[in-house]
Amino acid sequence: MGFSDYKSTFKGDLTGGLTAAIIALPMGLAFGLQSGLGAEAGMYTAIILAIIASIVAGTKTLISDPTGPMTIVAATIVHSAISLPNNNSLDDALPIIIATFALAGIFQIVFGLINISKYVKYISYPVLSGFMGGIGVIIILFQWHNFFGEKTPKGIINIISHLPDPVIHHHWSSIILGGTTLLLIYLIPLISKKLPAGLIALISATVVSLFMDETSFLVIGKIPSDLPSLKLEFLSTLKISDLSMITISALTLAGLGTIDTLLTSVVADNITKTKHNGNRELIGQGIGNFVSALFGGLPGAGSTTGTVANINSNGRSNLSGILKGLFLIIILLGFSNYVRVIPIPVLSALLISVGIGIIDFKGIKRLIKLRNSDTFVLLVVITITIFADLLIAVGVGMVISSFFFMQKMGEIVNQRSKKGNLIDLEKKLKLPETLQNRIFDFELEGPLFYGFSDQFKSQAEKIVDKDAVIINMSNVPYIDASGIYVLEEIITNFKAKSIDVIVVGINDHIFKQFQELELIPSILPEENAYNSVRAGVKYLKYKFEKKNN
Repeated sequence: MGFSDYKSTFKGDLTGGLTAAIIALPMGLAFGLQSGLGAEAGMYTAIILAIIASIVAGTKTLISDPTGPMTIVAATIVHSAISLPNNNSLDDALPIIIATFALAGIFQIVFGLINISKYVKYISYPVLSGFMGGIGVIIILFQWHNFFGEKTPKGIINIISHLPDPVIHHHWSSIILGGTTLLLIYLIPLISKKLPAGLIALISATVVSLFMDETSFLVIGKIPSDLPSLKLEFLSTLKISDLSMITISALTLAGLGTIDTLLTSVVADNITKTKHNGNRELIGQGIGNFVSALFGGLPGAGSTTGTVANINSNGRSNLSGILKGLFLIIILLGFSNYVRVIPIPVLSALLISVGIGIIDFKGIKRLIKLRNSDTFVLLVVITITIFADLLIAVGVGMVISSFFFMQKMGEIVNQRSKKGNLIDLEKKLKLPETLQNRIFDFELEGPLFYGFSDQFKSQAEKIVDKDAVIINMSNVPYIDASGIYVLEEIITNFKAKSIDVIVVGINDHIFKQFQELELIPSILPEENAYNSVRAGVKYLKYKFEKKNN
């Protein structure tokens, strides 16, 4: 975009960036606190990642921030690093944490360079719905105890087993502050959706806390009032033994950040009627996460909430994301003393509302009603997400979805494929009666792939007492290696029974595959392969007439 373009969109970008900054402030603080690195870590990400990703700008209106999914994984990494035998504190674990977050950024850059964005569209809806639902539940569970003024137990099993405890102990100050925050978050949009409900709730509940006993609830505490400094000293303290943990965790973050960001980019496209550059966006996110990590920030991704708010406030270019980061710098430098008095239960309430918003209630309800393979995939992904690992949940969900899809496609191909005598072809091509019942017509419908290969082979083995078989591939758009090898085996078996095989309706792409894998001419002579059904049948007619004469 040239200067004139930015000039024409500046007013909308200014309001969009300001709105996104207002939304990012409480969320950044809350996610930073949840990660275990402190509220300031979320602010650093909301500034650095937003500015860098917006400069690269694979999606013009995308707003980048710490997000629920990324924070959940980041918090797990922080906890795991602190729990290592030689680490006694966060400072001891910081080298591993920073290295992991930075490497995740590098992986994202690589993902962008190898064009991995095109594969995200193959993630099925039940997987995405289950994934987001599981993340929403995790966020709510991890904030449950803080909301009621108690310390969160370690581990998801412990949290679930102790869910009633904070309700029983009921710290009224925390309940009032958290309840007030939640009430305002859901009431304010009923008055006006243009009002920043999260920020108003944060400020209002914090003001209420000033009139309470300050010892009855926890607050954020002091956060830095200046810009972060580079933390490069971690490089000298890393150990080779840490590399495995760092690499696996970084890949998890990078994969999750890729999914999180590209889904948000699709949302932005749908609203603005534009087309994002997924690879460019991943490179920008990767650079942003890498730099953010070196300054002590969290890994982040494209934020759906911030992006939609930016667009609805007339943000139209990447300048809005840059301005959003600049607004947060001003807040960090000028208002950090006010931020330190924000109560923890207030931030927990904000995060609980985020968790509720992430859960795809409508989609989950519909999928459960179906009571089919999609329902099974949904429940598996939700369970694995909550009790095991987010990225494993997506991987397992994709594998199961693919299995059910292939099974269904195999059944459809089997049902649609027609087999029998040449009655229809006789009418079209006026074949002589001498060919009746001597030729078996096998019309394949749909892709010939490994999901249908066994059925195809089983059906072919039942064909006996025929002089020839026509395999009609006119409606086969694709064949994979499994399909080709099964076809080779079938042709070989027919030859052993002295049955001629003619393959007709072969498109150019499939014909080339046959040649590359030497199905033609080593197994099927080229004169037995035709792209025209009529030509193949005429060849058979000629061959039979010649044989009879």
